[in-house]
Amino acid sequence: MKKTFAVLAAAVMATAAFAVEIGQPAPDFTGTDINGKAVHLSDYKGKIVVLESYNSDCPYCHNHYASGAMQELQRDLAAKGVVWLIVDSVNTKNFSYRTPEQARKESADLKIAATAWIDDHSGAIGHLYGMKTTPHMFVIAADGKLVYDGAIDNLPQPFGDPRTAKNYVRAAVDELIAGKPVTMAQTKPYGCGVHYAN
Repeated sequence: MKKTFAVLAAAVMATAAFAVEIGQPAPDFTGTDINGKAVHLSDYKGKIVVLESYNSDCPYCHNHYASGAMQELQRDLAAKGVVWLIVDSVNTKNFSYRTPEQARKESADLKIAATAWIDDHSGAIGHLYGMKTTPHMFVIAADGKLVYDGAIDNLPQPFGDPRTAKNYVRAAVDELIAGKPVTMAQTKPYGCGVHYAN
């Protein structure tokens, strides 16, 4: 029992060590998108960046895309110069893993309007940011600091129209563009657990 607790405590501490912190610089990363292109967070310095932990097989994530609400938000923010990066940390042995070819088809079928879909099957980016659920959202300000970490909105259910909810990501971006501090900087993410390799 003591050994189990010690292992559990170590795992929690390890997660905490990699957790990102509001008001601090967002850790840089390099990933590969589903088209084989390298994506560096540092490439978008000077722009607002949204990170989305993704798995369309998760009912919560699926509802946001099936309703078209997520794509609408992606398009709206893109029109304001915001960069949107999907981070797919599903490991290759899980049934929800998408090969780059499958991901490209899914992206086209769903009319996803993100800047890039990153294949993070190693879980490196997901673990770096402490992504817990799909979706789990992060907003990075133009100065590179993390200003939001949490749920997409205040409607933690896998059904209904997400457009009726208060969208925390939209609110954070609008406040940044208006030159205001983000009033709701952290919330509890909801959705399905991320299917990491370990």
